[in-house]
Amino acid sequence: MAKNTICLWYEKDAEAAAQFYADIFPDSSVRAVHHAPSDYPSGKAGDVLTVDFTVLGIPCLGLNGGDTFKHSEAFSFQVSTEDQDETDRYWDALVSNGGEESVCGWCKDRWGISWQITPRILTEAIAAGGAGAKRAFDAMLEMKKIDIATIELALRGDRSKAET
Repeated sequence: MAKNTICLWYEKDAEAAAQFYADIFPDSSVRAVHHAPSDYPSGKAGDVLTVDFTVLGIPCLGLNGGDTFKHSEAFSFQVSTEDQDETDRYWDALVSNGGEESVCGWCKDRWGISWQITPRILTEAIAAGGAGAKRAFDAMLEMKKIDIATIELALRGDRSKAET
C-alpha cells in the first residue's frame, strides 16, 4: 500500500472512471473494488464505495461520495507526451468520451477531472527561457490541444503558422 494516495471524489462512477483511465494510459490499472458494508449518506450497502487504481503509476483512490463536491481545475493530472500521436491519442480519448476541451493543453474528462496533455517539447521550451520560450508560450496561449508543429515553428521564430 502506498504511503500517499490521491483520493478522487466521484458522484457514483469511480469504478467506470478507473477502468477508463486504465484502458487509455500505460502503467495504469484497477487494483481493487470495495463495496460499502452498510448504507451511507449517498449509497446503499453493497454499492461500490471505493476503487483502488493507478494512473500512469500514480496510486489513486476513487470514492463514490455523491454529489456534494465537484472537481475543479485546482487539481489536474499533467501528462507529458513525446509526440503528436501520443498527444492526440490521450486528448481525443478524454474529450471524445463526454469530456470537454479547454485551453493551453487542458481538458476535462466526463467526470470533471482536469487533465493537462503537455508535449515535452513545450515544457522544455518554457523551462529554457528566452525569446524561444516566449514565442512557444504565446503560441500555446492560442491553442486548445497543443500542436507540436506550431510550437516547433514558434521556437524557430517562424511566425507563418504560429499566428494562424
